[in-house]
Amino acid sequence: MNSLGSSYHKLQDSSLPTFGKPKPKMKKPGRFFSLVIVVLGLGIVLTLLNIYELHKMRETGALQQVSQPQVEAGTGKHAVRMPVVWVAGKKLESGYLKHVFAVFERIGYVTGDGESEFDVLWSHEYPFEQLARKISDLKPHQKVNHFPGSGYITNKVSLAVSNNPYIPRAFKIPKEKDKFLQYAEEHPETLWVQKRNSHRGIKIKHVQDLDLSDEGSFVQVFVDRPFLIDGRKFDIGVYTILTSIDPLRVYILESEALFRFCSHDYYPFDARDINKYVVGDAYTPVWEIPSLKKLYRELNFNFKESFDAYLESQGHNAKKLWSNISAAIKTVYLQKEAAIISATSKYSSSRNFFEMVRFDFALDEHLNVYLMEVNMSPNLSSGHFSENAELYEKVVFNLLSVVLVTRPVKNDFFKSSEDEANMRVSDKDISVFPEWCLRKSCLHSCRNEMCMLCSQCLTLTMKKTLKLAYLEHINKGSCGRILPQKMTEEFALDWSPSTNDPEYQNLNRKNKLMYMWFVGKCRQNAAWC
Repeated sequence: MNSLGSSYHKLQDSSLPTFGKPKPKMKKPGRFFSLVIVVLGLGIVLTLLNIYELHKMRETGALQQVSQPQVEAGTGKHAVRMPVVWVAGKKLESGYLKHVFAVFERIGYVTGDGESEFDVLWSHEYPFEQLARKISDLKPHQKVNHFPGSGYITNKVSLAVSNNPYIPRAFKIPKEKDKFLQYAEEHPETLWVQKRNSHRGIKIKHVQDLDLSDEGSFVQVFVDRPFLIDGRKFDIGVYTILTSIDPLRVYILESEALFRFCSHDYYPFDARDINKYVVGDAYTPVWEIPSLKKLYRELNFNFKESFDAYLESQGHNAKKLWSNISAAIKTVYLQKEAAIISATSKYSSSRNFFEMVRFDFALDEHLNVYLMEVNMSPNLSSGHFSENAELYEKVVFNLLSVVLVTRPVKNDFFKSSEDEANMRVSDKDISVFPEWCLRKSCLHSCRNEMCMLCSQCLTLTMKKTLKLAYLEHINKGSCGRILPQKMTEEFALDWSPSTNDPEYQNLNRKNKLMYMWFVGKCRQNAAWC
């Protein structure tokens, strides 16, 4: 019985005679009924307020189930277990993850609170410290939206000083102070920015104005001749998905990207006005840039398509630019792969993890690509620009598709039957290179590289890996694979392990097998290239 009903019955009981005891003094009827009306009125008001608050929370996607989530639909033998997502983050009631909640709800998830078993943990913060106990012993079906060790990629200091050809030259301070001063002396015209992981308060400075004793910071070359559209500097945010480590499989959202323009024109340049060269929270969106507005507003192209059309109209090669961006992302994952493998080895399986980050790029006047930073848990809130809602929901939906969280068969996460598993992907679906596997050398031995993917040579672990890669490919939606690299059908038909292919030769053993398998699939069907 609720508190309102309880109070009402207590009031009723107090007016009844008690046998065997002195009859209590009766209150005046008018005063009693006035009190009942007041209590009932107060209860109605409180109920309406609660309904309003619940409705408001549901609209922002921040509704959390306080009680045990209902995870079964139907009854008896027809009961179906509903998948559970646990969204963890600070101040969820503000609605900054409402698009995450919305997408999970649309694909059939119910919301858990972390106290009961979950199928997917979406943590806005890096979860391997504060939530370590909850994810120390994950079951095979459970997924977490971060990889252990991904901080090696998203840490600004670690990334900047990694000697990556796509990252402006940087020096760790104060550790590399002497190297920096020598470089600065050899390049006296260079301007610098000093950064920390917090990324706040960035300003262009000359060498003499830098704090070379600031522990934990780094100084970086400022790209001083940026490519401008309508006089504005901008950055490009590319949503990138890591689905597997050892072997590496990395995808990007190919259909769309985030473009953010500075709020002030770049020229006449003034280093004191950071709005000319730093993209802030109140950036200028695509639809306010005159050269892009017609493409986006009237012709109904998305952000990336509008940008590409503008580049082509100016005589630039958009495909080459995006190829360079993909190459930059690949170099980061290949550089940091060993560190992430080491961090992931503490867990029973790396298959429990996936990750979406945003790579932010700047361009110089010659359209050279510069990686500025990688954002863990990038902003997915459309609170500032409501038109970004469609982009963010596409990002989340395509991410969940390629990591196989949106399942095409049924929404239960218990182990699939053998028939269901084979219906989705069987051993025959992952077989490649029949022309190699029929050779006597492969029929009698697995030592030759050309034989390692033949059915009789595959380990159970490698079969599982290839089947996951197969399912990712058919569920990738608007995502495109960048690791292993894409290739042409002609390249695949001529390729063998002995080909002079530096992309292949520089890989570790597992990545070589993954690369070679995609070559084999490309030979069978150009859609895999």
